[in-house]
Amino acid sequence: MAFRFFGKSLLYGLPLGITFLDCVGYVARVDGISMQPALNPMPDERDYVFLLRWGTHNSVVERGDIISLISPKDPTQKIIKRVVGLQGDVVSTLGYKHEIVRVPDGHCWVEGDHTGHSLDSNSFGPVALGLMSARAVAIVWPPERWRLLKNELPGRRRPIQAAKTSSNYYN
Repeated sequence: MAFRFFGKSLLYGLPLGITFLDCVGYVARVDGISMQPALNPMPDERDYVFLLRWGTHNSVVERGDIISLISPKDPTQKIIKRVVGLQGDVVSTLGYKHEIVRVPDGHCWVEGDHTGHSLDSNSFGPVALGLMSARAVAIVWPPERWRLLKNELPGRRRPIQAAKTSSNYYN
């Protein structure tokens, strides 16, 4: 009887769990100091964030969003960064090969909050929106840091000129 209950639970639970992880979201650990102070403010503690996959297939992204993406330098690695510029925006760079860059269509400009301690668009340039895998929406661990992540952009890192179109979609 217990085996039958276990079998039914597995039969129904496994597809639901896979669908949830694939379509809705999952929890991931944030390593490194590149997103300090927003994430991992203490060097000896790690934040765990809920990454929302819902809507990423449409590449819906706004300035200030913290996103998870596949690293353009190492496709086996996922990185987490803040969106500073959207397609059509003009951004000033910090050490990139050009001082000012217009973000091409289908791309965004991402940076870590800890300037100078981040491997981001200042190293590899604009990032294709297709590399985005999820949007970080909340810190879920440790318990004393539970909170929703705000969509805020540091004043010093705003685009020089925002794109004239209001569309943040890339189809």
